[in-house]
Amino acid sequence: MIALIEAAGWPIWPLIIASILALAIIFERAYTLRRTLILPPGLLDKTIENMRREGIDANLLRALAESSPLGRVLAVGVRNLGSSREIMKESLEETGRAVAHELNRFLTTLGTIASVAPLLGLLGTVIGMVEIFGSQTPSGSNPAQLAHGISVALYNTAFGLIVAIPSMIFYRHFRGKVDSFMLEMEQQAVALVEIVHGERK
Repeated sequence: MIALIEAAGWPIWPLIIASILALAIIFERAYTLRRTLILPPGLLDKTIENMRREGIDANLLRALAESSPLGRVLAVGVRNLGSSREIMKESLEETGRAVAHELNRFLTTLGTIASVAPLLGLLGTVIGMVEIFGSQTPSGSNPAQLAHGISVALYNTAFGLIVAIPSMIFYRHFRGKVDSFMLEMEQQAVALVEIVHGERK
């Protein structure tokens, strides 16, 4: 590994840092964006049942808001039970936007790494090409410098793509997951509004 880094030259270091950062984000988001943590099954039904049986309770609202992102959205809806349909929907939408922002956390960074990694690889390629041309002298070429320039160019290009491809795949995967969660959350929030206002049983 150390020999590979030495062969790739200093341009490999920004790519190594980018790869460590991308891996950290991928593991963190994979752990955080689990369906059971974001959309606990049966939470809406439990909330309606508790609301009808025990009424609105401050402790219940706090526990609901702290349980999950969906619970946070539903807690705002329950808190605004006495309000009109429009105000209730508006408060749900505001909370939904805040929840979406939290779910998308670090994804912009992951997308940036996916976009920038090939450019960093290209930078290494250019530096390697400069070394290759620098090895040419009037009396001939320096084989050691020529070989080093070629290895810098190729290793950086390859490593840039190795970092970029998985980063882009996971970025798209997590974005799709968040969009799916937000759609489901919106549907459950609308269902809560309709149940509260007697439009659905």
